[in-house]
Amino acid sequence: MLIGKTLVVVYLVLINVIGLLLMGIDKLKAAHGQWRIPEKTLFLCSILGGSVGTWAGMYLFRHKTKHWYFVVGMPLILVVQVVLLNFGLWG
Repeated sequence: MLIGKTLVVVYLVLINVIGLLLMGIDKLKAAHGQWRIPEKTLFLCSILGGSVGTWAGMYLFRHKTKHWYFVVGMPLILVVQVVLLNFGLWG
């Protein structure tokens, strides 16, 4: 059981680093008028467990903070994930 929890933690760290990087890359692309990362991709990363990273990236890079669906959606996804994680791993 400890190995399973360890794998979950490693996965969550990696997906959150990816979420943070995606927000930073998208902000950089936006600043240079380049092709952007689709918002669907940013939300998918968040839904797959990267909500902390994408949410942190929003404020670290000041990106997507004027879009209500990001300001509300990212923390909402995080709350749902914390509840599911608690019931799934420790419930």
